[in-house]
Amino acid sequence: MKCVRALRFLALSLAAVALVAGSVSASAPGGRCTCRHRDGAKYELGQTACIRIGDISYLARCEMNLNVTTWKRLQDGCPTAGLAVTIVPSAPIP
Repeated sequence: MKCVRALRFLALSLAAVALVAGSVSASAPGGRCTCRHRDGAKYELGQTACIRIGDISYLARCEMNLNVTTWKRLQDGCPTAGLAVTIVPSAPIP
């Protein structure tokens, strides 16, 4: 009788472990996947960043490729902001 109880308990325990393991592996992919920048910053899927390696820089987007997050190169160089300076001639002082 004790042997039957022990086997039943073992079977139920293994079934519970299998259910838990199945639910963990079936979690939604891309649930909070991020790409890491060299400085340690995290970027969500779809975000873009300027990647600099040595003297080379390029704009890249965080994407998923074969269940692995990766940076996809979008263009060489990174966009920069600039201020256009317009010289307005001054009026002569009377």
